[in-house]
Amino acid sequence: MTKKTDPIDALGAAYEKMYERAANDFHQLEEKTESAFHKLVDNAKLKAVELGEVTEQEAEKLAEWLKRDVADTAKYLSETGNEIQGWLGYESTLLESAVLDLMFRTADKTTLELLELKEKAVHPASYHTGEVTGPGTLVCGKCEEKLHFYKAGKIPPCPKCHGTSYHR
Repeated sequence: MTKKTDPIDALGAAYEKMYERAANDFHQLEEKTESAFHKLVDNAKLKAVELGEVTEQEAEKLAEWLKRDVADTAKYLSETGNEIQGWLGYESTLLESAVLDLMFRTADKTTLELLELKEKAVHPASYHTGEVTGPGTLVCGKCEEKLHFYKAGKIPPCPKCHGTSYHR
């Protein structure tokens, strides 16, 4: 009997795989900039399509969401100086994935041009039902209900009020 893969889990897995490819290449670069990271995400997007992991349309959306999540993480670290648990909204030891370590290293203050990111990220990142996000906590824009993501996954409607818009 063949086990069917849940399409939502498949997108989360593809998000993590694309991120791993981009982040591993990013850490090999001598000059680490936001534009270099974005180029590597675009390369990972092409590779995912080439390998048949996702469709071209899915890869495009995943790449957009990856870039959003790294910018959001970097903005948080830059503005607050707080520990990453504050951005996550829970203890990082609860995570199932090594993707978080890559995300922290990619968004680390010493590896990104945070001032450039900060200027571009004047408006808080918004997250919507149907998109995929990485580990962390999203807060419903309507009722403030918190959704905790321990690995990459598709964002559902709010379980409390059925809202579809979130923020970190």
